[in-house]
Amino acid sequence: PPCSAGCSGLLITSSGCLVIASMVWRLHARKRHTYGMTKLKHSYPDSWYVASAPQIDLQPTAQGALSADVCIVGAGYAGLSCALQLAKTGKSVIVLEAARIGWGASGRNGGHVGTGQRADQFSLEKWYGKDVARDLWRLGLEAVDLVTSLVSEHGIECELGSTNIHFAAKRSHVDELKDEVEHLRTHYNYDLVEGIEHSELGDVTSGIGFHYGVIDRGARHLHPLKYCLGLAQAALDAGVSVYEHSAATEITTKSNHSIVSAGGARICAQKVVLACNGYLGNLYPDIAGNIMPINNFMVATEPLDEDMAHRLNPLNASLSDSLFVVNYWKLSNDRRLLFGGGETYSDQFPSCIKSFVQPKLLSIYPELKNTRLDYGWGGTLAITRNRMPDLGVHDGHIYYAQGFSGHGVPTATMAGKLIADAITAGDDDFDLMADLKTRKFPGGPRLRRPSLIAGMLFYSLRDRLGR
Repeated sequence: PPCSAGCSGLLITSSGCLVIASMVWRLHARKRHTYGMTKLKHSYPDSWYVASAPQIDLQPTAQGALSADVCIVGAGYAGLSCALQLAKTGKSVIVLEAARIGWGASGRNGGHVGTGQRADQFSLEKWYGKDVARDLWRLGLEAVDLVTSLVSEHGIECELGSTNIHFAAKRSHVDELKDEVEHLRTHYNYDLVEGIEHSELGDVTSGIGFHYGVIDRGARHLHPLKYCLGLAQAALDAGVSVYEHSAATEITTKSNHSIVSAGGARICAQKVVLACNGYLGNLYPDIAGNIMPINNFMVATEPLDEDMAHRLNPLNASLSDSLFVVNYWKLSNDRRLLFGGGETYSDQFPSCIKSFVQPKLLSIYPELKNTRLDYGWGGTLAITRNRMPDLGVHDGHIYYAQGFSGHGVPTATMAGKLIADAITAGDDDFDLMADLKTRKFPGGPRLRRPSLIAGMLFYSLRDRLGR
């Protein structure tokens, strides 16, 4: 059953389910090849994002004895946002990246910049109370504004667009979405959201199988790798030292500083920020159990003609559905449909990502059955049990932000800023997020992944039982 917070990080009590999940995990691993969580490459994985993003210069590998006020591990949204904010206050900052800037989820995701949190306001009110839920809603809106302002301030060309449409994929989801629209408009004074009845869905997409829609004109969308590389360039211009191909391997905490080991380098810093998300590995075991790395996959079609692109997405919005394993999509500037769907829960990727994702794409847009898929790629993200981000500080020196659960563009960007503010002057909003207290996944190293697989199999089956 779901945990008491109503989340999907399941505590599976049946030994039979665990045995089945373990078998599925092992069979799954034999049939798939690895280039996900555990096998870092020195070049970017092939994707439309990499093919369409101007690269910045390769940064050096960290060597020897180095020092800084703050050492950040991970050059994704959280790490780079934190580094940029710290540099603006005069702090010296070193960023360590195991592969390339934006190599992980920050360079591979769907590019949606959604409002609010990953969990809905009804759940937040139930878990934390209305006052905290209201602050979390505010932070979610401020996160979207932060992304927008960074793009503007630093002249980041990242195909920034507006509006998201979320579709009810089952009839049973319609009332939930209608209640959410009414709740946001009535209790949060958010008038940028409105419902779309079934008879009007043809005005916003030619996609099939949906029963209702919610349009959010306060949301944004962008090219995720261009945005990440733009943040990196802004940080470099601000004096941040970024080292690529410099995987952190050990953190040693002293009384008033920490030492981060990375290959042939040792970095002495007053504060350390862990911004690794799904690629944390064994670097800092104290927080590893708070998250579960999973893989998600995307494809990019060939460029579509104008009429086809307009039929699919006349508002040029980002779009998603309400399935547990969510489908999400948008158009690129060159009129490709960028479509994400499907997950795996080991360190393996499908042997053919295009074939893995295509059925999900065609279930919504059968008109694309003869359309070529030019790119297929995957990436690793981290989820938490209740899908809320995991922020905190250990020993007064080690700050961390992880578990963005598919809401990473705005949430990770904001998390980086909150950590920077906490380091420089203390910050009530950082304390608010840290006080949410993420629950660890059950089962320990051996059983937590089979437990997750068992739960995911259950919810994936529910996704398939009618639309």
